[in-house]
Amino acid sequence: MDVNVELIQSAIPLLIAGACITVEITALTVFFGMIIGICVSLIRMSDFKILRWMGNVYVDFIRGTPLLIQIFLVYFALPSIIGHRVDAYFAAISACSINSGAYMAEVFRGGIQSIDIGQMEAGRSLGMTWWQTMRYVILPQAFKRIIPPLGNEFIAMLKDSSLVSVIGFEELTRRGQLIIARTYASFEIWMAVAIIYLILTFTVARLTGLLERKFETK
Repeated sequence: MDVNVELIQSAIPLLIAGACITVEITALTVFFGMIIGICVSLIRMSDFKILRWMGNVYVDFIRGTPLLIQIFLVYFALPSIIGHRVDAYFAAISACSINSGAYMAEVFRGGIQSIDIGQMEAGRSLGMTWWQTMRYVILPQAFKRIIPPLGNEFIAMLKDSSLVSVIGFEELTRRGQLIIARTYASFEIWMAVAIIYLILTFTVARLTGLLERKFETK
């Protein structure tokens, strides 16, 4: 099979632009997912049974259903409830953040519970409130321990974000589909897309390793 080098060269700038959008979606998704995850993990460890139940239902439902279905629910089903169309960008970020939040909740819960309970008792004995102890003592220590799974979640979402292409959002995968529809060069374009994803995931994995080693030295 002859590879059309000129076609690939002309497509690369469009694919790189799509890759930048993919990174943007992933970064926002993981950021909001971390916020959701921290809140849900604390809720699931609270003394209030109803809050724990709500947190468990959220995590079980999100982790037990495909991200694709969650995207459809936000983009297609939500408009029938609120009465107006949902923007594709909003739908992509919202659905992916909600999905990531469920996995982040488990990551943070594991990290927090790995810290010796004596740390909380020591903070409280110094006159700190539960929240102050959690914020200044527990969470900083837990964060160091959850860097690897956080990196894995970023990589997983980087790849899973390709699913938002089904609602017409033009990230990397969708850009590849549009170029193929115009040029019919499936092999060349999909290989280029795969290589770009590989470069992105490889870079994130290396940055995660550097961050982990940096915190280990502190």
